[in-house]
Amino acid sequence: MDAAEYKHVALGLIFLKYISDRFEARRRKAEADPEEKGFLNDPEVFRDLCLADNVFFVPDRARWDFLKANATSTKPTIGELIDQAMIDIETENASLRGVLTKNYARQELDQTKLGEVLKLFSDIKFEDSHQGQDVLGRVYEYFLGEFAKMEGKRGGQYYTAGSVVKLLVEMLEPFKGRVYDPCCGSGGMFVQSERFVEEHGGGLNEISVYGQESNATTWRLAKMNLAIRSIEANLGPKWADTFHEDLHKGLMAKYILANPPFNDSDWGGEKLKGDGRWKYGVPPAGNANFAWLQHIIHHLAPDGYAGVVLANGSLSSQQSGEGDIRRSLIEGVEIAEPNGTKTLLPGLVDCIVALPGQLFSTTQIPVCLWFLTRDKSNGISRDKKLRDRTGEILFIDARGLGMMVSRTLKELTDQDIAKVADTYHAWREVDGRYADVPGFARTATVKEIADHGYVLTPGRYVGTMEVDADGEPFEARMIRLTEALHMQMAEGTALDERIRKALAGVGYGW
Repeated sequence: MDAAEYKHVALGLIFLKYISDRFEARRRKAEADPEEKGFLNDPEVFRDLCLADNVFFVPDRARWDFLKANATSTKPTIGELIDQAMIDIETENASLRGVLTKNYARQELDQTKLGEVLKLFSDIKFEDSHQGQDVLGRVYEYFLGEFAKMEGKRGGQYYTAGSVVKLLVEMLEPFKGRVYDPCCGSGGMFVQSERFVEEHGGGLNEISVYGQESNATTWRLAKMNLAIRSIEANLGPKWADTFHEDLHKGLMAKYILANPPFNDSDWGGEKLKGDGRWKYGVPPAGNANFAWLQHIIHHLAPDGYAGVVLANGSLSSQQSGEGDIRRSLIEGVEIAEPNGTKTLLPGLVDCIVALPGQLFSTTQIPVCLWFLTRDKSNGISRDKKLRDRTGEILFIDARGLGMMVSRTLKELTDQDIAKVADTYHAWREVDGRYADVPGFARTATVKEIADHGYVLTPGRYVGTMEVDADGEPFEARMIRLTEALHMQMAEGTALDERIRKALAGVGYGW
């Protein structure tokens, strides 16, 4: 079977094994407790005990031991038994209804092999003496990542490279408050945010998770991925298109993390020309990059921060009004309210990070990170005072970071992530002792950015790294120079378009 098909077989069985093991552990605990032992004879009461401990209630014929004992039976097939187990689990647990895979009995799925896989999973211990849930969570995360690699471009619909997610989280530090992802995929942003909170001494109740996903299969994957980690999340009652059916109207989030589809040309923008979210300019129907940014701004709390992965074209494109929207996001814009008064919206761009190539197994498009905030004038982040950054933007050129983990794939190391995140934090904080680093990081004023036509490409501002020309390995130099050439060619194309328009405006177009 193709990876796109058998991922559901594997992930569904992993999920079933996990919730069955957790249920059995809770049942053993009740048997050992004189006060709870009597509750085992009352399914309704014991179900409530399980739910109170974030444990799903698993009926008798849905438990792993029952399925394992019948894995070699042919009447009914093991696939039919698994499908019924999934149905029974959904019946007993309202939060899982409509989520689980229930097509294990289909003809094209070899039932003998399915039984063998089930027995194979029976021999795997998804727990240890300290962090059983985290062990299984990592197994699930590994499967998602490996399937994304095998599926190629389609895998990007549900999985974002782990090191990119970690960098976003480390820079934003989502310690307390609402966390929102409008295109949440399989929920990786939420998993990493919860991990950040726990690693810094917080608890799972420190943040509230909200998300939305338009793909039905991916929405189900997210529900299972979060359930495996006991993360309560509001992903809406169904899958739905974020632009055309916003399931979280009125939500104002302290932290927004997102990896939207790059350069999406099929987002239905022509139907949303008058939408109230487009405060900074109407995004073009042929590219959703600035529609995603403005949807995110629409849901950003007054003291909130957002981190967004976008294609590099968003930094320099002048087509279809995108340059004007970018200018408004940098400088701010005055809008007319329905009552006739005018409101000045502030510039929101706080930091831009250029990422190295080959971080995504699903695309070779060069990407960057946008960091936005409504109030750059003050604030506090994790008990540290932030300085007034009005009129400034930090540029970080991280294209030279990362290490190859395969012939075609690169990852940011923990040291790389710390270097970028620490630079951003030092720049924001009053006592951060930030200093520009030639070739890597530099603060630019809005006036300087205006002089560059409101292009936000970091390489234009950070300058050249001070290194001995003979000290840089040839391969690293070629990667860096190739990426720089690609960026310059893209900027040249944008400049050509501006020249054509200017000539057309004086009657010399072609």
